[in-house]
Amino acid sequence: MENVLALNAKNVAGNIRKIREYRDYTQDYLAAKLKISQNAYSKIELGYSKLTIDRLFQIAAILEVEVSHLLTLNHNDLIKIIADDERRTTAVS
Repeated sequence: MENVLALNAKNVAGNIRKIREYRDYTQDYLAAKLKISQNAYSKIELGYSKLTIDRLFQIAAILEVEVSHLLTLNHNDLIKIIADDERRTTAVS
């Protein structure tokens, strides 16, 4: 059970990192938005820090993604969904 939880936490951390990179945001940028140090933010992405629900919602809002996507999808599916959403938004505009 503990291994599964650790793996899930690593997946969420990886999803956060992939979306941050996709958006071309730096760790410094997200850290500033979250009002934490870059080092503290880095620990989130590495899975060393446990995320609170509040922090997870803050990160999702900054990254402009659904929290559920960060929790449940693998990295490649997540990028595909975001790219598709952006294409649809651009097409409507």
